[in-house]
Amino acid sequence: MSKSDPALEDRITRIKAPQRSAWSDNTPVEATVKAVLEAVRRDGDAALRHYSREFDKVDIEAFEVTHAERAAALEGLEKQTRADTEFAIERVRSFAEAQRKTLLPLEIEALPGLHLGHRIIPIARVGAYVPGGRYPLLSAPIMTIVPAKVAGCDEVIACLPPAAHPAMIAGCHLSGADRIFRVGGAQAIAAMAFGTESIPAVDKIVGPGNAYVNEAKRQVFGLVGIDQLAGPSEIFVVADETGDAVTIAIDLLAQAEHDVRTRVGLITTDRTLGEKVLVEIERQLGNLSTAPVAAAAWRDYGEIVVCADEATMLAYSDHIAAEHLEVHTRDAHATAAKLRNYGSIFIGVAASVVYSDKCCGTNHTLPTMAAGRYTGGLWVGSYLKTCTHQWLDERGVAAVAPPAMRQSASEGLEGHRRAAALRLAPTQLLSEIGA
Repeated sequence: MSKSDPALEDRITRIKAPQRSAWSDNTPVEATVKAVLEAVRRDGDAALRHYSREFDKVDIEAFEVTHAERAAALEGLEKQTRADTEFAIERVRSFAEAQRKTLLPLEIEALPGLHLGHRIIPIARVGAYVPGGRYPLLSAPIMTIVPAKVAGCDEVIACLPPAAHPAMIAGCHLSGADRIFRVGGAQAIAAMAFGTESIPAVDKIVGPGNAYVNEAKRQVFGLVGIDQLAGPSEIFVVADETGDAVTIAIDLLAQAEHDVRTRVGLITTDRTLGEKVLVEIERQLGNLSTAPVAAAAWRDYGEIVVCADEATMLAYSDHIAAEHLEVHTRDAHATAAKLRNYGSIFIGVAASVVYSDKCCGTNHTLPTMAAGRYTGGLWVGSYLKTCTHQWLDERGVAAVAPPAMRQSASEGLEGHRRAAALRLAPTQLLSEIGA
């Protein structure tokens, strides 16, 4: 809890507090990443081969996955897995298409003769980082590649670690990646940012990764765009006395099994529910196959907070700004309408995070570490630019030139004043400057 919220702190009680801080536990990797970026910028493919040997323990001659290798990965995909992957792709595509239809060009005549507008322009080339991770997350390429194709990007390239499961290559292919490269880590971010002999430079990089990938994205931002700086995954549940301890525990542990640094928590107005969830989580860890990971995440970052009233519960949730936020209250829709800070919200007991994680259509690449206070997650709009334009006739010039001239003069910007005056009274201005 931040020190800037003492009033809120006074109105909550922690049944379980996190033992470690996700903020302070960010490994200091800045210097290592800086060296990797500089080497790739300077040496290109040679640096990529060096780091593939050093970090991934593999020798790679050709980084790009060939058409034959794509076909082999696709052939090796189990039939039901392929069907489920294609189902998820269609759901994500369908939702992205619906979102795209809400983004429209604009053309208005703001004043007589003053025409303003904007165009919605796809980013030309996008790089999708596809993480290797603890498990082969088949939904990962879907979430980063499919919206880019819906947006109309000219080219989408994907980079994934050399040891990534072949199913991940198949996922990239089915999602529509134009080119796929076997390069992971910070060196993949460097390759997409600077370009090498094999890998073209992109205009924007999207997709989550480990601390090194995250730091590399931070360091190249500006040269290229990035989607966000994604920390460890998060889930919080907002619940009143109607919440079910078994369901809440299942959902918290489902997210906790992602990584030992996952943040999981319950924010409730009912102390009895909080105490039941605490007991239930320990019980379920006894027969969860991923308990070594989930238990560590729960021990170090798990949190159960009891709030004095609904207003405090909502305020604390907005303070946390969780990546995934489930609402388990008597009137979940009413509660959800009062919340404003989250990555994606799951309204009612039936809306499990797992559906968005895998296949329901919303994107699972979401803001973490309280970034939900100022941004949403990855979506089709992340691959588009809204670029304004203007054109004027004589009536428009007559309306805007005089105030533009006066403002320029008051600011001491004589060149600006002349540029405005030239359009209003060219003969007078040219005479004035001796042209």
